[in-house]
Amino acid sequence: MTEIICAGFGGQGVLTTGLIIAHSAMMLGREVTWYPSYGSEMRGGTANCTIKVNEGPIASPYSKAPDIVCALNAPAVDKFEASIKPGGWLFVNDSLVDKDRVYREDINVVRVPMSEVAIECGNPKGANLVLLGAVAAHTGLFKLDELDEQVTEYFARKGKINPKNSDCLHAGARL
Repeated sequence: MTEIICAGFGGQGVLTTGLIIAHSAMMLGREVTWYPSYGSEMRGGTANCTIKVNEGPIASPYSKAPDIVCALNAPAVDKFEASIKPGGWLFVNDSLVDKDRVYREDINVVRVPMSEVAIECGNPKGANLVLLGAVAAHTGLFKLDELDEQVTEYFARKGKINPKNSDCLHAGARL
């Protein structure tokens, strides 16, 4: 089982990132849970979600020790870094977290300038997609082409077709 927490400010696409992970895993035949948590203020407040992906049934959506934490801001790192399993992954939005910050030595830390890369791709709202590309490239949770197809399908169902989403995803995978 793979346990993932995505966290950041409301409005950064934190919950959407989790939904895309859950949707993609489900479309690939895996069992999933997606459990959101956010304050009443939503945009600008804190938001996070827990996703579990497994080949078989999942007993609980709760995660004490995630395998992967996707932190889109510094408060998310503060809150969840200590809970990551040794050998797990911490993906950090290097655009919004102090570059001199020191991290645990027993986890894999991937620092990605998500916000800058999304802007370079012409899609300023695509920082979360840059993140997903980096997660796919480093963890093996998804093959990039499968994830790209699922991201396109996810947004197409919402009537939001944007080829730059794919650009963000691939840029994140290259980092």
